[in-house]
Amino acid sequence: MGALSRTKIFTAIGVSILYLVLSYFLIGFKSDQLFLVFLFNSLYFINGRTRHFILAFSVFIVYWIVFDYMKAFPNYRYNPVHIEELHSLEKSVFGFNYKGSIVTPNEFFLLNKTTFLNIITGLFYLCWIPVPLAIGAWLFIKKREAFYHFSLSFFLINLIGFVGYYSYPAAAPWYYQLHGNVFIANTPGNVAGLAEFDKYFNVTIFKSLYEKSSNVFAAMPSLHSAYPVLVVYYAFKYSKSYFLRIFTLTVMIGIWFAAVYTSHHYVLDVLMGITCAILGIVIFRVALTIKWFSNFIQYLLSQTTKR
Repeated sequence: MGALSRTKIFTAIGVSILYLVLSYFLIGFKSDQLFLVFLFNSLYFINGRTRHFILAFSVFIVYWIVFDYMKAFPNYRYNPVHIEELHSLEKSVFGFNYKGSIVTPNEFFLLNKTTFLNIITGLFYLCWIPVPLAIGAWLFIKKREAFYHFSLSFFLINLIGFVGYYSYPAAAPWYYQLHGNVFIANTPGNVAGLAEFDKYFNVTIFKSLYEKSSNVFAAMPSLHSAYPVLVVYYAFKYSKSYFLRIFTLTVMIGIWFAAVYTSHHYVLDVLMGITCAILGIVIFRVALTIKWFSNFIQYLLSQTTKR
């Protein structure tokens, strides 16, 4: 365990136990929780380098835990869910005439699916977490301070999105397609258009993911659409690679399209997700001009660079 003090050892183990106990009482036991604890402790205790890595990436772990705990506090308990209102607004802003009827983009794609788009949109949607994590790892290796800027901006964007979820609970297009304007509490997550991807490859990737959905009524804003904006910003800021820039831009546009094509989000949700990302980036850049916050970044940097 190297230079680890008893205090640090007991703190890591204590936090892990506290997480498992708290999770059990809030949302019940899940195997994912054991995996997360195993991953954290394994990397924390292997050696100094892996410890620095997992401590730096703990902001993503905290995000996941907060997101998971939303199950214990459904947003529809605090504000009414917007179903018909959001659908009507989407139709009035982005609706168009198709075969004699005004349809939303979601409704148009629902009637005009193709195998190619089913596959490509599924591939893009699979990128929504791996690509940000990959960019984070790249920044961690390339420029540690930029990694903290990226990871904390990511966390801030999520907090802004969570405020949106609880301030304006909203049903996704697929929910309106299945249930109309009827509110049904505890509705399970739904793969919607992504079911075509699972079906084509005979897998249950998206089915497994959406069965664990923390909140069905959290379509507005689309954080799926927010993450790639942050990724593009840091790819352009810290890389001169045309490949990386084009790749991240392609993934960003692809995820935006996939969100609408698969009926997981309205165009309005996507636009609000983009707004969340821009707002988070701007707020973070302003915060860096505040001395205590800048010193906090330096403290974090020191904790994952010293031997």
